[in-house]
Amino acid sequence: MPVVRRGKGKKQILHFTIDCTQPCNDNILDVVSFETFLSQKIKVSGKAGNLGETIKVTRDKTLLHVQAQAPFSKRYLKYLTKKYLKKQQLRDWLRVISSDKKTYQLKYFNIHDAGEEEGEEESQD
Repeated sequence: MPVVRRGKGKKQILHFTIDCTQPCNDNILDVVSFETFLSQKIKVSGKAGNLGETIKVTRDKTLLHVQAQAPFSKRYLKYLTKKYLKKQQLRDWLRVISSDKKTYQLKYFNIHDAGEEEGEEESQD
């Protein structure tokens, strides 16, 4: 039986999006600095800032698009996003939520809802 060899085909390219619309509309987050942070901190082959042809970070108004070749984790993007928020001292007000399979969204914590619930419990006693 002959051995079937497969040639190296195209590498699988993954597309991820980070939606920063809410904080950018309130002028809390700067997408340009976030884009440069990602391009400097993403590690390829154990070296930060070594994106080369494997990873591309682009910006479209308040959206960040990351295109990467196959061994790349969406969870790694969440980790770097949280790291950036902590560095900018925004981690207490913003959280990173997965809105679908390839998208993360930055949203505010629901602080007002928690305060109303505590007030209702006290008034019932």
